[in-house]
Amino acid sequence: METQTPSQTARRPDPELQELLTRERDRLEREAGLAPAHIDHFRRPEELPFTAAERPHTTVLIGGLSLRHDALIKAGLEGLGYRIDTVPVPRKADFQAGKEYGNNGQCNPTYFTVGALVNLLKRLRDEEGLSAEEITRRYVFLTAGACGPCRFGMYEAEYRLALKNAGFDGFRVMLFQQEGGLDQATVEAGLDMNLSFFLAMLNGIFIGDLLNEVSYHIRPYEVVPGQTQRVIDRCLALCEDGLRGRGYDQIRGGRVAGLLSKVAPLKGADEAQQFLDQLMGDYYQDLLRRCAAIIDDEIEVDYTRAKPIVKITGEFWAQTTEGDGNFNMFAFLEREGAEVLVEPVVTWLGYLLRQAKVKASDERGLDETQTPLSRFDLRGRLAREARYGKTRLLLEVADRILHREYDRLRRALGGTAHEPVCQLELERLGHPFYNSRSGGGEGHLEVAKNIYYSTQGLAHMVLSLKPFGCMPSTQSDGAQAAVVSRYPDMIYLPIETSGEGDINAHSRVQMALGEAKAKSKTELRETIAKTGYTLEELQSYVAEHRELRRPLLDLPHPEGVAGRAARFYLLVAERMRREAGARRRVRSA
Repeated sequence: METQTPSQTARRPDPELQELLTRERDRLEREAGLAPAHIDHFRRPEELPFTAAERPHTTVLIGGLSLRHDALIKAGLEGLGYRIDTVPVPRKADFQAGKEYGNNGQCNPTYFTVGALVNLLKRLRDEEGLSAEEITRRYVFLTAGACGPCRFGMYEAEYRLALKNAGFDGFRVMLFQQEGGLDQATVEAGLDMNLSFFLAMLNGIFIGDLLNEVSYHIRPYEVVPGQTQRVIDRCLALCEDGLRGRGYDQIRGGRVAGLLSKVAPLKGADEAQQFLDQLMGDYYQDLLRRCAAIIDDEIEVDYTRAKPIVKITGEFWAQTTEGDGNFNMFAFLEREGAEVLVEPVVTWLGYLLRQAKVKASDERGLDETQTPLSRFDLRGRLAREARYGKTRLLLEVADRILHREYDRLRRALGGTAHEPVCQLELERLGHPFYNSRSGGGEGHLEVAKNIYYSTQGLAHMVLSLKPFGCMPSTQSDGAQAAVVSRYPDMIYLPIETSGEGDINAHSRVQMALGEAKAKSKTELRETIAKTGYTLEELQSYVAEHRELRRPLLDLPHPEGVAGRAARFYLLVAERMRREAGARRRVRSA
């Protein structure tokens, strides 16, 4: 029998001491609220399904983009038979509600959007007299979701927790994944994610992008204050009616559509005909041509005013919202005498497609679901290459269709809005400073767009709006230091937004805007000097020609000239030279 040494006996734990220590630890944990019995872990609730039978009497709440985007998407989905309502643009009261009912340490898009939804439901309960049970039964919320390192990936849980804390436990949140479609297990057949649904969404986004950009580029130069807003509102109503009355169900497939349905990932000849109608028809183009005619006929502008162009970039929500969430920055910039160049959603859609193509290329030859192929297995290797080729082809086709359809609408609205930026060019510009394969937030786009708009003569200043503590944006700001040192002439200003700090943010923008104003005025003086005409001669000619005061003028864009006034004077000078040459030819004849 083996005997134990005194040292081994000393190391043996004393059972009584262990029990005493355990009881003391449990006591301290209970007092600190850390004992297992005191921890109420949040778990995703079991939700009621949203089924097709509920569609006629259930309202789907949407929101999160600009006012025009939300209104157009609402109209498009109503045209498909859904009951749709929008969550109002979040205000500071919503920010406070989000902090009250949600977790600590979230970024302000979470607080603003969560709080806006909670406050809307509270108004339905407290002002319209609906019970929490009725609201849960009669309303659902559709929102975007994502994965990755950004807290955006946790929005769904934040919505559910805040709704529970506000007294709406079990309220249905439908998550539309940016990279994976809709969570069909959650919604069942409540939303039919068919081609009609996606076409309505995409056309609403495209038209919203274009109406936004056109309105922001016209308003600073309008002769009659407020006229731009009134006319654009009429155009918005016209497009809403068009989206609402599109009637996709009336489109029926023909022979060409039947053939297409056999070779394309479409569900039958009817969907194939809808797809062909989108590509070949002029329904939405006609709507925007009518809008262009109304804009040119009813708005008069004075493009002789020198105004700096400020390009908006940053985190997706902060650069898109039009309220307190970004300190009402667009309206502030216009009051300070700037022209705002807003960011279209189509750039983000193009970025997602580009990232998907890059991922497909990186994963070429990798297939974890099958055993590795030997170098002699030619059939297996050909099959894998075929799958890769099909994926790349579909993504490439989707990318080309996206840009083609947007450009068709852009030209129908006069062609003054910018073309979609080439994602390959953005990747080329941004990758040396920010790895284009780094996910989260806007990825390399913040860096790339700063370089692109500054060096291509498209803006005098770049203003990046992002939430406080946003990890991807913080990484981007670190890279921007290298960018600014590489391009010392650019004017770049990052602003962290939150529920407070408006005055400080506006003050910082004013200082940077002063530099941009000086830059635009210098550009204008140098441009006028190159025309060979005096300022008085140019202005006198403009006063005599009403057509030069149309908002949707096609202005030249020579390299290095960003300002609308400088580009306008180049157009006027060229027209004056042509007329003078024509008069000389008549006299000589």
